[in-house]
Amino acid sequence: VFYLQVFLNLHCLFACMCLLVPFTPVALTSDGNGLSLASDPSGTVNFLDMVNNLQGDSGRGYYIEMSIGTPGQKLNILVDTGSSNFAVAAAPHPFITHFFNTALSDSYLSTGRTVAVRYTQGNWEGELGVDGVSIPNGPNGTIIINIAAILSSEGFFLPGINWQGILGLAYPMLARPDSSVEPFFNSVVQQLGIPDIFSLQMCGAGLSASSTSDPAGGSLIMGGAEPSLYRGTVWYTPILEEWYYQVEVLKLEVGDQNLDLDCREYNMDKAIVDSGTTLLRLPVNVFNAVVEAITRSSLIQDFSSGFWDGTKLACWMKGETPWRFFPKLSIYLRATNTSQSFRITILPQMYIQPITDVDGTLDCFRFGVSSSANGLVIGATVMEGFYVVFDRSQRRLGFALSNCAASGSVALSEIAGPFSAADVAADCSGRTLREPLLWVISYTLMAVCGLVLVVLLLLLVLPCRRRGRSGEITDESSLVRHRIK
Repeated sequence: VFYLQVFLNLHCLFACMCLLVPFTPVALTSDGNGLSLASDPSGTVNFLDMVNNLQGDSGRGYYIEMSIGTPGQKLNILVDTGSSNFAVAAAPHPFITHFFNTALSDSYLSTGRTVAVRYTQGNWEGELGVDGVSIPNGPNGTIIINIAAILSSEGFFLPGINWQGILGLAYPMLARPDSSVEPFFNSVVQQLGIPDIFSLQMCGAGLSASSTSDPAGGSLIMGGAEPSLYRGTVWYTPILEEWYYQVEVLKLEVGDQNLDLDCREYNMDKAIVDSGTTLLRLPVNVFNAVVEAITRSSLIQDFSSGFWDGTKLACWMKGETPWRFFPKLSIYLRATNTSQSFRITILPQMYIQPITDVDGTLDCFRFGVSSSANGLVIGATVMEGFYVVFDRSQRRLGFALSNCAASGSVALSEIAGPFSAADVAADCSGRTLREPLLWVISYTLMAVCGLVLVVLLLLLVLPCRRRGRSGEITDESSLVRHRIK
């Protein structure tokens, strides 16, 4: 095994071609559980038109083409379920080829409000406006939506990307500057009357792509789920809180090893499903336990720590594949029947990820899992293995096996259940711990304040004896100066 030092922001280039299906007009019908399906040839909403409407991969992000303003200006927009603002570049930037010129849109209206958003990586600032948006491979019609016109940014637009904006698909609570800014999908549901459901297929699962090509990367289906994109049953987990798409993780397994951590560790301070995050991100304690378990079960024992923390690549001679050295990773999610759970599993091909164009004689790979200081994030590394249904109308997230998560005849993901959840706490989300924790902090602060007050009272009551200039309490004393600072 060779190790190659790399920069942290190297992007993995994945792609696979998704199943193409013939055109058939369809309408929204129910599967009996309230999920809208594309199956009735007599209707007007066509999910099949939305198949393959995404491009990109987990490293560069998945994006969809949109037409903004009057006349329409076409831009590629990153699909992000971990934020809630619809924002587009409205000024030139070295890493983008074009931007939305608000002055050229007859229908753009500025609201006069400024807005700033910070992500895990990067941030931007701009102004809020309103304009019409249509999606060539989406629902029919033009939607009047809130648009954040990005005027400046840092670390947001990156080299090699092919998108010029971001489509935040989460709830109003995450919208900036406040929740009064209606998110894009809320506007779509209200104005077009489609069901409050969308679904994602991301087709970059574990496959390396040439940096010169940019094939179709998946599908964003608005209004329901397209059955041709997945196989088997859709397994649902409740959405715990409507801000991010927050779910409840019950346990993790590395191969057949249960990590045996308190289930609240997995959900501290939240566990979310986020298409805008590349990797599977785990709380520090969980991440360390996963690395330790992989090291124990791997056939290679002498991995550099740089591979695990993302600063080094692991390289093999060209033609060799490392996946046989690594175990599967499994995440157990609480089912809608809360006494049960189901398991989503990714094979090593999903999280030991190839990096292209590094060296002509070596095949190099990165670790698709990282540590997180702000919760567990089920990002594209995992989502690429599944067709994910964001059923907001019934406050649940669905997972099914994606038809494009395969390498040849080998499926790269698995799903199984139901399993009993009797061996874990009734509530693993940590929500029950937050209030007691706040009380502990409050009482501690009150005790500290009380102690300070006692000291101050003693200083006031006891007579001050002048012992010369060096002992005087004056405005120039270190106590007063430091207290003011």
